[in-house]
Amino acid sequence: MQLPLLSYGLLACLISLTSATALTYRLAPNEKACFFTWVEQQNAKIAFYFAVQSGGSFDVDYSVTGPNEKLIMSNSKERQGDFVFTAQEIGEYRVCFNNEMSTFQEKVVDFEIAVENEARTQLPSKKGSSPEQTSLLEESIFKLSGQLSTINRNQKYFRTRENRNFSTVRSTEKRIFNFSVMESALMVTMAGLQVFIVRFFFQGARKGYV
Repeated sequence: MQLPLLSYGLLACLISLTSATALTYRLAPNEKACFFTWVEQQNAKIAFYFAVQSGGSFDVDYSVTGPNEKLIMSNSKERQGDFVFTAQEIGEYRVCFNNEMSTFQEKVVDFEIAVENEARTQLPSKKGSSPEQTSLLEESIFKLSGQLSTINRNQKYFRTRENRNFSTVRSTEKRIFNFSVMESALMVTMAGLQVFIVRFFFQGARKGYV
C-alpha cells in the first residue's frame, strides 16, 4: 500500500510544479491576439508550442515579451514552433500571434504555454520505505512524465501534418473540379462553334447556287 501512496504523492507534486495552458484560437484577418502567463519564481522554465492548423499558407507571426516589455523572441511567417526558455524575472509574460499580413484568410492556431519550476519537491518520507526506494520511484515517475510529454508533442505534430495534408487534398480536389467544369464548358463551346461554322458554309453554298 505504501508504493501506490508514494506514487500518488509524487504525481501530485508534479502537477503542482507545472502549470500549462493549451488552447485553440481562431485568428481573424488583420487581427493580433495576445495571451498572458504569470511567473512567480525566477529561473522557471517556460515551454511554448504553437502550430497553425488551417488558413492561408499555414503561417503566422509571433512574439514573446517578458516583464518591462523585454522582447524574448519573435519571428514571422512560421508554421509551427517549439521553444523552452528560462524566465529570469518574475512577472507577466506575453505571447502574441499576428495575422495582420493576411487580408482575407483567418487562421486556426493551436498553442500551449507551460511554466515549470526547476526545483523538485521532495516526497514526504513514509515508514518502512528506504530513501533509495523513494528515489528510484521518483526517477521512474519523472521519466514517465518526460515520455508522456514527448508522445503528446508527437501527436500534435502528426495532427498538424494531417490537417495540412487534408487541406492540400481539398485544394487539389477543388482545382480538379474547376478544371473539369472549364473543360466541359470549352467542349460545349467548341461543339456549338463547329455547328455554327458548318451551317454558315452550307448557307453560303445555297446562296451561290441561287
